Amino acid sequence: MRYQQVADDVFTIAGTDVNMVLLREGRDLTLIDAGWHGDAGRIEAAVEALGHRPRDITAVLLTHAHLDHVGALNYLQATYGIPAYTSRLEVAHAKGEVHESATPLDVIKRLTDISTCGWALRITRAGGLRKNPVPHIQPFPTDGALDLPGHPTPIPTPGHTSGHCAFHLAAAGAVATGDTLVTAHPTSKFQGPQVLPDFFNHSTPRTLTALAALEDLAADLVLPGHGDPFTEGIGQAVARARSHATTDHT
Repeated sequence: MRYQQVADDVFTIAGTDVNMVLLREGRDLTLIDAGWHGDAGRIEAAVEALGHRPRDITAVLLTHAHLDHVGALNYLQATYGIPAYTSRLEVAHAKGEVHESATPLDVIKRLTDISTCGWALRITRAGGLRKNPVPHIQPFPTDGALDLPGHPTPIPTPGHTSGHCAFHLAAAGAVATGDTLVTAHPTSKFQGPQVLPDFFNHSTPRTLTALAALEDLAADLVLPGHGDPFTEGIGQAVARARSHATTDHT
């Protein structure tokens, strides 16, 4: 499936074990996150299946600068001139000036079964070992709702990375949570709303604290960076994620 419609003019695109969100307003699009380096073709195919052109993407918004989210940014800029924006605190990470990511050794230590080994192989093929700094990344141009299709509002949620942010999609009653709150991951023993295992987070305690910025949003629909959409509301999603807080995520 190239894309899934989850609300009026809101779509998810499945990358390689990672999700992207596409917002539509007339002929114009906003893309939230860009998968792995090898997911560029998936983005193009989804946009074209919707009856659009990749050039209809007016901007890409980045929740955070891990390799499974920055993947196609350079390709989209070089091929179509599409700009990319992230929080001011995340710019240095996206440019490769700081490093707040799990290492290949961290991943290797978790290859305990067929499921995690299959995941590691898939992400390696998609560019998991490829450095991918984004020199053209810019900070959000304004505070509050952005003047882009869908009018997403950045919500600072530091912890998974220092400059991580989610995006409230007020008109759709949705929130794209990036990796602050997910609903599944091949390396996790949990299903449903949760924070990622500790080794993925720059700071798991700060990630858990950041959930407070999400729980009172007017959002029945939760669109995570990993796992399926959650339709029981962000408050319920946060409560379930917190319920795992005392459990060892390693």
